[in-house]
Amino acid sequence: MKAAVIESVGRAVVTEVPDPTPGPREVVVEVAACGLCGTDLHILQGEFAPKLPIVPGHEFAGEVVGVGSQVTEVAVGDRVAVDPSLYCYECRYCRTGHNNLCERWAAIGVTTAGGAAQYALAPVANCVKLPEHVRTEDAALVEPLSCAVRGYDVLQSRLGAHVLVYGSGTMGLMMLELAKRTGAASVDVVDVNPARLETARRLGVSASAASADELDRPQGWDVVVDATGNAAAIQDGLDRVAKAGTFLQFGVADYATRVTIDPYRIYNQEITVTGSMAVLHSFERAAELFANGVLDPQVFISDRIPLERYPQALEQFAAGVGRKIVVVP
Repeated sequence: MKAAVIESVGRAVVTEVPDPTPGPREVVVEVAACGLCGTDLHILQGEFAPKLPIVPGHEFAGEVVGVGSQVTEVAVGDRVAVDPSLYCYECRYCRTGHNNLCERWAAIGVTTAGGAAQYALAPVANCVKLPEHVRTEDAALVEPLSCAVRGYDVLQSRLGAHVLVYGSGTMGLMMLELAKRTGAASVDVVDVNPARLETARRLGVSASAASADELDRPQGWDVVVDATGNAAAIQDGLDRVAKAGTFLQFGVADYATRVTIDPYRIYNQEITVTGSMAVLHSFERAAELFANGVLDPQVFISDRIPLERYPQALEQFAAGVGRKIVVVP
């Protein structure tokens, strides 16, 4: 089959690889679409993936075309979205319900072959059936949405909160949409990319600007979310949290990224600084939210690019052009 392969640091190609064969509790999915994510760039840079080469792609959906001998939950012809998370279920974190912090954490498209290919292998337990009205090629959005749902699980945001989101790429826009639906009093967005800010306005942001200095909230925001992973944005966001407020590190930063904090202010103003990592008990809920129209795929997916152009799609994504980019095998 044809697949994208990150062969070495800085090098991605499209080539032929062996077709996958399902184990007893696995299925083979014919991929309809696979989304690009910041994690893919980190893998290209030599981070996250324990070894290269790897077939990337952890945001994908498709049709089941093969099932293992012990699979009864889905059948050939079913359309599914795939949770890429692979847990050991044995370590302390898995046994205490924090599977996303698994000591042996792995993921389809990060540590094992992913969905940037014609076919992908997945445990049947990771497959969620799609209702008839959901287009398979749109359902690649379910995985990033499940990460956003996890973010709001961590926030436990109360009704009437004033929310500030840094970044209006796919993930920032998803946090915007969820904030609106969890009873936020206002949701403001900061981004230096004018085209992306325009999308935030289209989705009904309360206010938007290239800098939080341009926004009128001198007391700060109850909830500040970084969806960029950018050191300057994170540093600025930490300073914008209101008393008794919460800062959520949601964007994926480089390993070397560093910012400074003011411990006395955190103590004196009872500020919470927390993080949200990937997916945890949120994939099925994200699939239901998606099926119920929480996101408009026509707004969120800006580019559908043939798999053959995966390296060029990565370049476009790295340049910040467009919103969600998906490759179509």
